[in-house]
Amino acid sequence: MTTIDLKPLKEFLETKDGLPYIHRDISWLSFNYRVLQEAMDSSVPLLDRLKFLAIYSSNLDEYFKVRMAYHRHLVRVSKSTKQELEYDPKSAIKEIRRIVNLQQEVFSKVFDQMIIPELKDQKIFLLRRLDLNDEQQIFVEAYFKDNMLPYVQPVLLHQKRIRPFLNNAALYLTLWLKPIENPNAPDEYALVKMPSDQLPRFIHLPTSAPGRQDMIMLDDIVRHSVSWMFPGYAIEDTYSIKLTRDAELYIDDEFSGDLLQKIRSSLTKRQVGSTSRFVYDRDMPLAMLDVLKEVFGLEKYDTLREGRYHNNFDFFKFPDFGLNHLKNPELPTLACKLLENEENDLFAKITEKDRLLNFPYQSYDAVIRFFEDAAKDPLVTHIKITQYRVAKKSQILQALMDAVENGKQVSIFIEVKARFDEEANLSWGEKLKKAGVHVHYSFPGVKVHAKLGLVRRMEKDGPALYSYLSTGNFHEDTAKVYSDFGFFTKDIRLTSEVARIFTFLETVKMPQQEFKHFMVGQFNLRSGIEKLIDYEIAQAKKGKPANIIIKINSIQDRPMVQKLYEASRAGVKIQMIVRGICSVVPGIKGYSENIKAISIVDRYLEHARVFIFHHGGEQKVYLSSADWMTRNLSFRVETAFPIYDPEVKRDILDYINIQLSDNVKARVLDKHLLNERNKVAGDFPCRSQIDTYYMVKRKMEESEK
Repeated sequence: MTTIDLKPLKEFLETKDGLPYIHRDISWLSFNYRVLQEAMDSSVPLLDRLKFLAIYSSNLDEYFKVRMAYHRHLVRVSKSTKQELEYDPKSAIKEIRRIVNLQQEVFSKVFDQMIIPELKDQKIFLLRRLDLNDEQQIFVEAYFKDNMLPYVQPVLLHQKRIRPFLNNAALYLTLWLKPIENPNAPDEYALVKMPSDQLPRFIHLPTSAPGRQDMIMLDDIVRHSVSWMFPGYAIEDTYSIKLTRDAELYIDDEFSGDLLQKIRSSLTKRQVGSTSRFVYDRDMPLAMLDVLKEVFGLEKYDTLREGRYHNNFDFFKFPDFGLNHLKNPELPTLACKLLENEENDLFAKITEKDRLLNFPYQSYDAVIRFFEDAAKDPLVTHIKITQYRVAKKSQILQALMDAVENGKQVSIFIEVKARFDEEANLSWGEKLKKAGVHVHYSFPGVKVHAKLGLVRRMEKDGPALYSYLSTGNFHEDTAKVYSDFGFFTKDIRLTSEVARIFTFLETVKMPQQEFKHFMVGQFNLRSGIEKLIDYEIAQAKKGKPANIIIKINSIQDRPMVQKLYEASRAGVKIQMIVRGICSVVPGIKGYSENIKAISIVDRYLEHARVFIFHHGGEQKVYLSSADWMTRNLSFRVETAFPIYDPEVKRDILDYINIQLSDNVKARVLDKHLLNERNKVAGDFPCRSQIDTYYMVKRKMEESEK
């Protein structure tokens, strides 16, 4: 398998206090390389490998819009501010560029040397303009004139006179021109917009061979046709470019003024932000690149080499031609009849015992039903919910509006600072407010990331509270591809604290009582986790069993990293499942000998957060919305809630143990960042997501007997 050197510079492994630590952005690039590794894995079905190329590209685009823009911002801050940083932003930018350039070379090799030949084996041909036969050339020329001509916007480039504005993330073709009548004249250059935002990126071509599929990318249709737009010039060559702009709104730390208005104003500026990345075809001559840098006012660190094509996230839309054998076999979503069947009283089933759902293996319909039933149940008086990201056509939010019509008191807390969902959240807020829902918006300086739902119901014994808690968003669409836990409970120990969290969100007044069961960001989340780790440390020092299992998306917070090292040195056995950023460096003598970490990248996005502590044999289990990032632990309202039901606790432990045993899709996280396959004792293959599906299915069948 192809590998590349991802070993970071020394300064990214050691902080000023000598603590082994991998910079978050270097670790993130290693995560994205794990995505790329799936694209080069021949055991992954071919069309799914194309999907992983799309995921890699989409991830990297967002990374440069936000993280690289952040580093560039830090380069411009004062010297005194820079001295407070724990790393040099210029060095970070240099190292990021080095790694991304190497990854892009691998990306091109995977696409050109692996994917394209295998597509040909399946009689799928992605043609370039010189590959076209006469019939296809006629088709391409007609398609260009009929569909593309109004959008291409040709313009000659003059370094000192004409500086066209490049749209954010749009595709352009740059042309190297020579005047036909004066071949000794200086070379000229031009720019043409490729209308991939208006038209499909992949175009079917006519073909006479049975069973053969001929395709061409929109880019190559433009390449074939641009000569018509520049009469009097010979086109020496063409090269693709793309500019990504800073997409950060820089409002997270705002404490004054009208926050909603600031967000609305910032959204209009996102498409005209400063440059965060200028990508160009690596075959472009340096002289031409120099001209483009001058025309567009680019600096050295703005530019990055890529292959012939950009915006490769468009591979999400690559046609499958009905060839299902080139994709992962379907895993039909498992309907939870106990909670979804209309014959069953959902609230009665939650009253019987706590209920756990494991998405996307199980259907999300029970969650939708919870809110729809609450909306029409005459015994329900109040419904409350938090919103971070939701589906465009949200059945849950529609249920809230229906509930208002049915006379319920409904309130929602909307976090409008959810990156890239700000506009959608503002729109939903206005719609809900018009429908009569009590809408509460973001706090200045703090994001609300907790996933909470609460229903108040008048029953014969008095008012009763029901809660739905989750590690993921109230989002019907992502619930089909994100691996998350959902949890229904009527346990008063939990529901009463959920009610106190909502009171805080609605009044911004500090709760008078401490949280005894929940760990809540802004109150006791960080201290609660540290207390649980300290207990394991004390147990280990007494020679007693002590272990911790952590499943999260990311860990970057330095004090928490240091706390885990302290636990490891004391003899606590720590197992980590980290999808993305992992600043912890496992296996370092004197720091982390007792820490092992893996990452799982497969058909579903691992998104659940689970914290498990041995705790003297009591085994405390928490589900959470919070990663162990400084932003989550210190600057967000997050929740970690305990699991008290023995059956639910056992199920969660079973699912986590499957992931720890994964030797097919799990990769080892260590100081070398090579993402090697996880080796587990025994030779029986364990692919955790597939094995989890069948375990969930078996447990459901047993519970429904």
